[in-house]
Amino acid sequence: MIRTLQKKFVFTAMAAITVLLPFLLGAINAANILIVESQVDHALQVIADSESGGLPPRSDGAPPFMGAPKNDYDTFLSSNFFVVRYDGAGNILETDLRRTSAVSEAEAEELADQAYDSGRDSGRAGQFRYLIRETFQGSTGVFLDTSGERLSLVRILLLSAALGAACWGAMLLLVIFLSRRAIRPIAENMEKQKQFVTNAGHEIKTPLAIIQSNTEALELYTGESKWSRNIKDQTRRLSGLMQNLLLLARMDEGAGQPRPTDLSLSDALTGALAGFAQPMEAKHISLETDIQPGVTLRADAGQMEQLLSILLDNAVKYTNEGGALWVRLRREEKRIRLSVQNTCAALPDAPPEKLFDRFYRGDAARTQRGGGYGIGLAVARSIAEANRGTLRADYLPPDRVCFTAQF
Repeated sequence: MIRTLQKKFVFTAMAAITVLLPFLLGAINAANILIVESQVDHALQVIADSESGGLPPRSDGAPPFMGAPKNDYDTFLSSNFFVVRYDGAGNILETDLRRTSAVSEAEAEELADQAYDSGRDSGRAGQFRYLIRETFQGSTGVFLDTSGERLSLVRILLLSAALGAACWGAMLLLVIFLSRRAIRPIAENMEKQKQFVTNAGHEIKTPLAIIQSNTEALELYTGESKWSRNIKDQTRRLSGLMQNLLLLARMDEGAGQPRPTDLSLSDALTGALAGFAQPMEAKHISLETDIQPGVTLRADAGQMEQLLSILLDNAVKYTNEGGALWVRLRREEKRIRLSVQNTCAALPDAPPEKLFDRFYRGDAARTQRGGGYGIGLAVARSIAEANRGTLRADYLPPDRVCFTAQF
């Protein structure tokens, strides 16, 4: 139980980190892309202005602090670009390649034709961003090489992804380490509760045995009466309740670990059904079985017999008079599926998962008159999980309840 609680804590914490970390890294990279795009647009504007009005003015002195953004003059000088001039019909008049060596004149003219034919004033052509402005003679296109910026974006993306993966791994180790401290108070309270149940159970067993024996001795002298029968019935009921509570406490503490052996689940189920033939006949319950022969399972034989007994007893007990019961056992690929389905007078109001709560009674039929303790299904689920299986409940309208165990 403690280990399960710790796993849930780690899973929940890491799920939150897994959602948050990509969001943060994505936001950082998105902001970086926007900043770089803005810088590229500004550089295009500066270069286009310089083509129509000369070089930008020089900076007045040194920047006020290290890392200050470049001024327009420095932006112009550090940019790698070429300029193409068109006539009014879009024919190339001149190609100026003095500020770049990344393309030949033929490649530059091909890119210029693509940009002009697109009909847009700005856009991307290969590794270049372009801006076309109208002039008196026609138009002028500025093509800025952005390969360096793109490489920088990819580098930052890869670095942030690697750093994010490393941080996720480090956070996993940290969460695992801290989870032990985080759940320590809960674990201590659970241990105290389980120890209390164990101690109380052992202390109650002795007076129950004395009450039972004294009642039987009293009947030898005075004869059996309704009061003595009530005492014995309630004593047996309380004894059974304590046995189930002790079983749950031992399994929670890990002391009830199964001793797996190879057993025939088909034979065990057939034998368990034979033991409920008389109760089913008394309530006129029709039985339909689909038990695949030769289904074997490696599990604790005693615990599996108790699991089958609890499921069948629960089904017979809460099947309506003249109702029906279906029992199915099949091997499906690598799993074994056992289902016990029965009709009932009315489906419980609570969700199916609520049926596994300890001491839960979902309807008026779940009373002491029915002989139930309210913890049988909780014991059954603990047994299934201890033997590497699962147990769930489903409602099948209008009047069926189905319990399915998988191993």
